[in-house]
Amino acid sequence: MNNTESKKKVIVVGGGIAGLSAGIYALKAGFEAEIYEKNPVAGGECMGWNRQGYHIDNCIHWLTGTDSKTKLWEVWKTCGAIDENTEYANTSKFYSSRLGDKEVSLWNDLEKTQKELIEAAPEDEKEIRKFIQHVEYAKSCVIPSDKPMDMMGVKDYIEMGKDMADMPKVMKEYGKINCAQLTDRFQSPVMKKLMTDYLPADYTAYSLIVSYATMASGNGNIPLKGSLAMTLRIVKRFKEMGGVLHTNTPTKRVIIEGKKATGIELEDGTIVKADDVITAVDTRFLYGRLIDEKYMPKDLRKAYADSKAYPVTSGFQTAFAIDSDFSGEDTIFFECDPIKIGDRTFTRMSVKSYAYDKSFAPEGKTVLQANVVQTDADYLYWESLSKDEYKAKKDELSAEITKRIVKEFPELEGRITLLDCWTPLTYNRYCNAYHGSYMGFVTTVGNKQMRFKGVVKGVNNLFIAGQWVMSPGGLPIAVVSGKFAVQRILKRDRRSIEI
Repeated sequence: MNNTESKKKVIVVGGGIAGLSAGIYALKAGFEAEIYEKNPVAGGECMGWNRQGYHIDNCIHWLTGTDSKTKLWEVWKTCGAIDENTEYANTSKFYSSRLGDKEVSLWNDLEKTQKELIEAAPEDEKEIRKFIQHVEYAKSCVIPSDKPMDMMGVKDYIEMGKDMADMPKVMKEYGKINCAQLTDRFQSPVMKKLMTDYLPADYTAYSLIVSYATMASGNGNIPLKGSLAMTLRIVKRFKEMGGVLHTNTPTKRVIIEGKKATGIELEDGTIVKADDVITAVDTRFLYGRLIDEKYMPKDLRKAYADSKAYPVTSGFQTAFAIDSDFSGEDTIFFECDPIKIGDRTFTRMSVKSYAYDKSFAPEGKTVLQANVVQTDADYLYWESLSKDEYKAKKDELSAEITKRIVKEFPELEGRITLLDCWTPLTYNRYCNAYHGSYMGFVTTVGNKQMRFKGVVKGVNNLFIAGQWVMSPGGLPIAVVSGKFAVQRILKRDRRSIEI
């Protein structure tokens, strides 16, 4: 690398996981790197906050890439998120579903799960055994983390095929049905609920199987101290490498002159020059706000125009202080009295206990969080409310959810206190998240999985990182997309992309 290359300046817009990853890999490649983040703290949706002496975790239900034998683990390690000494929560299951007097669970131990499910629903034994076998197959599923798929050669695809040798079996059996259709294969009512509780019914069935396999394989552990602590480790790594992080510094636009991005203009009017720009923001905010919407790829435009084919997921969430060491065994879904939000009515909800992380609450106490899944339509409802109506609805729903939790868990009567609540609008306000989504587009049956190159056609030095570049989004896509954005710069400059 010559001196000219070493002084090249890369600006990253957005300090979430994708932006921090892009900054770290830019520094690793020998560039100068500066990140501009609109919020007081970097991390985007990988965030947590404190209320009344308790810690509320917003993000990590499991972290894909905790198996040190995977290439994704190497990316997390490079970013400072985890390493060989990382301590993980001692959890034993993915989630549980209750219906009436029956409760079934997806344990990390597949044999235990199979035995329990067959005992609970002997009429579904054949389908249960098939399901568990394909979860075993799905343990081979990996997220490409070495380089973008469009940069892969024949050898790379052969190696990936070897690594994921059993995934074609999963796709053949479950690739053309969604979770709702998966329930048709089961007779037991509680088994039907188990198959649609964790992911929305229109998600592809294989998404559920791969998610469960990630947990069962040991590649989806939960780092202790939560999402914010992990974010802060990544920020520390970025700064130690010489990166500059600007917080409370929103970007107004990317400056494009001809076919080149010359830098960015901040909201206060300051112009910052750069050799290359990486945007790591929500793509709906990028196209139409930071740059002209004319640059939006056709497939992405179609996805935004058709929320039925490409829905997004959010939630109305509440966090509670529990005056006991209530474990609740992590995440439980259960029937509840109807809850009405806008035009939609919900009769199931979930609670998640954070008793597994003692740093979240004072000794002998626990944080419990509840979630009512929200969709595009729900976001539009929340958006239609006035400020006073919005607050009143939040207060009303929080009280109703508290009642339903106590009804399901009578032992919590008098021991549960609301800490905070938030809606899809919260994600939009804090992260510019499209319709409040905390993942990318849902992949639905019969529709092409969303994936596009992290480039802006017609601008040769503007690159895109973030969970929206590839479904289903989430933390693993975010962190590898930051690396991939830097590799695109290196390829354009005819340098080695090995970083």
